Amino acid sequence: MKKTNTLFLFGLVGTVATFGAHAQNTLEIYGTVDAGITRVSGIEGGTQTQLASGIMDGSRWGIKGQENIGGGFQALFVLESRVEMDTGTQSNRPISGTQLPDRINTTTGLGLPNALAPVVAGLGAQFGDTLGVNLNGTAYDRQAYVGLITPVGAVIAGRQYSPAFEIMGSFDAMQTQSALSAGQLASIPSGVDIRVSNALQYRIKVNDLTGALMYAPGETAGSNANNRFWGGMVSYKSQDFALGVGYNTKNNELGQKSLTNAVVGASVELGSGSLSMMYNSIKDQNPTGLSTISPLLQLSFGLDAATANLVQSAYVNAFKQDARLFNIGYKHTFGKNTATVAYTEIDDGTLSNADARSYGVAFKHSLSKRTDLNVVVAKVENSATSQIALGGGGYLGGVTKSAGTDSTSLAFGLRHRF
Repeated sequence: MKKTNTLFLFGLVGTVATFGAHAQNTLEIYGTVDAGITRVSGIEGGTQTQLASGIMDGSRWGIKGQENIGGGFQALFVLESRVEMDTGTQSNRPISGTQLPDRINTTTGLGLPNALAPVVAGLGAQFGDTLGVNLNGTAYDRQAYVGLITPVGAVIAGRQYSPAFEIMGSFDAMQTQSALSAGQLASIPSGVDIRVSNALQYRIKVNDLTGALMYAPGETAGSNANNRFWGGMVSYKSQDFALGVGYNTKNNELGQKSLTNAVVGASVELGSGSLSMMYNSIKDQNPTGLSTISPLLQLSFGLDAATANLVQSAYVNAFKQDARLFNIGYKHTFGKNTATVAYTEIDDGTLSNADARSYGVAFKHSLSKRTDLNVVVAKVENSATSQIALGGGGYLGGVTKSAGTDSTSLAFGLRHRF
């Protein structure tokens, strides 16, 4: 099986493999299978030990292909599906299940009268049911796109990684892997749009410089603004160092500016290792998907409009985000081993002030070019109003049993790539 480099860097795909007699037509079945034992403290009911899929990376399989159609043009496609090695399904829930943080699941945290506790409990159950990854079992939840590479860049259409997340993942010391990844501290509510459906992207690579622009229409009848997304990124990578900036912004279902990210990152090679830093500004003053709370409460709970609007306003305030996520780490390779130490902190600028920080070490021993053993030890220290529990590369930890409770994570995993 012969490998041929693509002429264009498209996300996390990399290279394609050649089959048959025509070298210009390529097709590959690829994937990662990753599973292990994890032990997490601070969870409701006590420390939990379980078999988990995705200790380092989310397990997946995919098909990707590329065809040289002449004149400097190439067609490409990717179909990538999630798979959970512990259950064989395509979705998972956090270790803590459907539990929400107290600050968005109690009348005290929401600043509502105690008399509305039954309403809060009902809404909490509905929000809790949405916690998880690919709960509707979409076949190609990870990536699904088709594109055309031209002499002046590439155009790609479909479900893709967002520009800001691409920069965030590139300069996160763990590159989104394991409980030490930066995104673990910005997960409920999500601090970045990881993937975008219905997206159009233009990418270009000139020597060591890569740029991208992405746009996704809201596809809402009668409005071009509702649910609209756009973003962009620029990165530079040489043998010695790398720099990158990325930006995402989207509108909610009412056309109001919602989750917005500005990400910057840098890394430098130091001997047999590398030092990396990443900063993500997270802002969302108009959270998506909450405008239906008031009508729902009036219809299902019989609340008057004023009380229903009060509850909706409380949830909007609770789901607002104004945070700064910072990550720094050092990765050192020696022989068949790689050790990474990482530190992440999130500074929450909302009234909740749910600050947190995590730190630890990840160790990888390569059994071959495709297979490795991994050990990860991590801890998150929560402020008095924070409840973050640590998960893994393919799943979320969720929340601890109460606000201010810290969480530790110990994981042993086996990963194979094909």
